[in-house]
Amino acid sequence: MSELHAGAAAPRSFLFLDAGARTGGNSEQLARLAAAASLPAGAEQRWLRLADYPLSPFEDRRHSGEGRYEQPTGHERTLLDATLAATDLVFVAPLYWYALPTSAKLYLDHWSAWLRVPGTDFRARMAGGTVWAVTAYATEPDKADPLIGTLRLCADYMGMRWGGALLGNGTRPGDVLGDEQALIEAKSFFADAC
Repeated sequence: MSELHAGAAAPRSFLFLDAGARTGGNSEQLARLAAAASLPAGAEQRWLRLADYPLSPFEDRRHSGEGRYEQPTGHERTLLDATLAATDLVFVAPLYWYALPTSAKLYLDHWSAWLRVPGTDFRARMAGGTVWAVTAYATEPDKADPLIGTLRLCADYMGMRWGGALLGNGTRPGDVLGDEQALIEAKSFFADAC
């Protein structure tokens, strides 16, 4: 990502990683509203539903043999390439048991492998990018603190900027559209992405 940030005229490329367990869930609805209302002019956007790109369980090889990983293939390759092509990663992740959904956590677990794939330069290429979160919760907004904390710490570790979290209240599909504060915040959520 760092090469993309070198030129002021380089377009922003937003990768929306939908980790919801259902299509069109509250987090996705809120993220799509925010994207339509506040993405910077000329920004590219790509939406990937993580359920459509299932990953194998992560195998930690850091302390066995050479501790290296082969070039990814299949869905893992698709996700790696999409991640490296983005300047901004938006985790569209409903709050499940005070944390990220399984598909988002597994995606992050695979970052440990991508850091060690020869020739990928994953950490260096991610540095300078931005991580965002859009999440729906069912109780109080502070219950999303662990989810937000995970993403902030991952951003820090990778030398990435934290863009912020957009939170909306909703349990049943469409409930978030009744959260007036979330809808107001969605209108300017990505405004600082310039």
